[in-house]
Amino acid sequence: MLTDGPTKLVPPVLARMAAWSACLILVSVVVYFFVQGIARLTFVALPVAIALLLTALLFPLTRSLREAGMRPIYATWITMLVALTILVGIGWLVGARASDEFPNLVQQVQATVRDVQNWLITGPLHIKEAQLTSYVDEVAAMVNAQRTAITSTVLTAGAVAFEVLASIVLLLFVTFFLLKDGERIWAWFYGMFGAVAPRVDRAGRAAWTTLSHYVQGTVAVAAVHGVIMGIVLAGMGVPLWAPLAVLIFFASFIPIVGIFFAGTVATLVTLGAKGPVFALIFLGILIVEQQLENHVLQPLIVGRALNFHPLAIIIVLAVGGILGGIAGAAVAVPIAAVIYRALPELRDKPPALPPAPTEPASGKAPPKTPSAPEPREPGDDESARRTE
Repeated sequence: MLTDGPTKLVPPVLARMAAWSACLILVSVVVYFFVQGIARLTFVALPVAIALLLTALLFPLTRSLREAGMRPIYATWITMLVALTILVGIGWLVGARASDEFPNLVQQVQATVRDVQNWLITGPLHIKEAQLTSYVDEVAAMVNAQRTAITSTVLTAGAVAFEVLASIVLLLFVTFFLLKDGERIWAWFYGMFGAVAPRVDRAGRAAWTTLSHYVQGTVAVAAVHGVIMGIVLAGMGVPLWAPLAVLIFFASFIPIVGIFFAGTVATLVTLGAKGPVFALIFLGILIVEQQLENHVLQPLIVGRALNFHPLAIIIVLAVGGILGGIAGAAVAVPIAAVIYRALPELRDKPPALPPAPTEPASGKAPPKTPSAPEPREPGDDESARRTE
């Protein structure tokens, strides 16, 4: 009775709120230190995360080769070679087009700038040439003031080149072994959880299915988006249309923010090369195509795996960008989708066994299945004869 006194002083609602608050504080502390550890291991965490995305994209090819009778090692090598061939081909196309069309782009931009200057002077604004020259001088002075910062950034990028190369090598190794031994690695991992291993297995398989659908659907939507915009840019005669199409393709992996950035770059290039009319036409086509993608392609292809509100996507992108920059923003949404689909499987109990069969309504007992005779002791037969 003495122990009931202090608890009666606290209302039950307040006690529940205190318990929930304590649990939330504990979980927040664990999540904070976990995120800090991941942030310190960005050199390893980001390549592993990107390798998981690549594995989810490439595994259907590896599985098809295995089902055709090919050994896992050969199927993995062929998958990796196909992926590297596609990447090298895209890189060669972008580099070749950029080297051929960049001088033409510079000439077209200079001509567009001269036309804009003439329009500002002779047009309805009637800006004086001296004012325009002062504006240009201010921009040039600003660029010169930032020259030191730009130079230090280039030097820093050169120092980080070795780390980037090491990350790419780690990414390739992780992708190779996930394609080859993914099932064995997963079995070894969830086997460490003992009694809750079935729940972990179900959660992991649900997360992998979600990740696979998300990555494959996003690649399909991004490919459609890049091809359509590349055709539009090439039809307008915009220089660097191939690099811009590739930029739009990769930017489509970052929802909302990516297409805004890539569309702005492509519109500015179109403005500088072909003038404001073509830039407005391209911007209109981009907006219409983006709306069709958001309301038709995304719900049909990616909607099964990801059903987030736009506000949730923006918050996830912001958190991923703060923690991991551009790469963090690219992997933030699939990570959130995986966690969202895996948590219910961790909470749910395993499915119950089916109920035992009941006796039929006619009252007849079900037929007995034959069973092995019970073992007898050596003297059982003789005792039975004496009883008779």
